Amino acid sequence: MSGAIRVVVADDERMVRTALRVILDAEPDLEVVGEATTGAEAVSVVRAKLPDVVLMDVRMPEIDGIRATEQILATLAAPPKIVVVTTFENDSYVYDALRAGACGFLLKRAAAEELIQAVRLVARSDSLLFPAQVRELAARHSSARTATWTARLTEREAEVLRLMTTGLTNAEIAGRIGVGPATVKTHVASVLAKTGARDRTQAVIAAYESGFVRPR
Repeated sequence: MSGAIRVVVADDERMVRTALRVILDAEPDLEVVGEATTGAEAVSVVRAKLPDVVLMDVRMPEIDGIRATEQILATLAAPPKIVVVTTFENDSYVYDALRAGACGFLLKRAAAEELIQAVRLVARSDSLLFPAQVRELAARHSSARTATWTARLTEREAEVLRLMTTGLTNAEIAGRIGVGPATVKTHVASVLAKTGARDRTQAVIAAYESGFVRPR
């Protein structure tokens, strides 16, 4: 299955792991290369298999999905995209996982097609996974304090960050502000560096937590 998106599934429920594997392996461009039943095992399997995407249950034995996410991102030079799989989208664990470095989340009751598209999106796109839900979680934890990095943004970078928080891709941002996608990519890289964010999801969280973007 050359060129397929490689996925590791981490969940302590056997039926959940089996269901996810069956759904993903049925797609020609997706391949489940490993499974884990605990957070500690997830870290080991990811290090061994080096997948593109990890579907991580947030509540698992030994160490939870949040700690597992932190360990994976801290120890791999080119870490995978980690998507939290959860029962409740408003669970505080979900927000903690996003802050730890997960790039998005999925509900366990999500339809098969939603799961498939989510894996493809995080592996191959520069868009946010379910931006409305991510913004809602971030807004709930927003702060009135302004971080020092906000003053270091250029006017264009600030504009790009505000558009990033709406879930627009680089191409969509380029069309909105009248520049080329390569220029937007450069601005996004600068925004990530100045906010200390690993990816777009982290930048959205930083924007809300710092008060740079205010919840409506």
